[in-house]
Amino acid sequence: MRILYVEDHPELRETIGMLMEGEGRSVTPCASAEEAMALDAGDPFDVLVTDVSLPGLSGTDLARQLLADDPQRWVVLCSGYELGSHPTQWGPNVRVLLKPFELEELEQLLTSIHTALAAAAG
Repeated sequence: MRILYVEDHPELRETIGMLMEGEGRSVTPCASAEEAMALDAGDPFDVLVTDVSLPGLSGTDLARQLLADDPQRWVVLCSGYELGSHPTQWGPNVRVLLKPFELEELEQLLTSIHTALAAAAG
């Protein structure tokens, strides 16, 4: 499972990026939505994990653009604010992770996504 992780704070990007690595998982960290779009363009990632508040294009705008191309895409929006049910209306595989989150929450979410991707691949 290839994960594209977008976080503008360098320390968080490095720490959370390393923690998401694991069996069957590779993480590509980047600092902006614009960089994420460029990285994803050639070979789309399995999962987008993005901070909502980013300089320039926001994480929600990034998610909307990627979901416009593939509504089945897996997206995890990390936010310090309650986003309500709005993002889940963008697609069946959009999840919200409220900050600060426990590492166990992130791990459970990634495990469930990995399981769903494996089942879809047959």
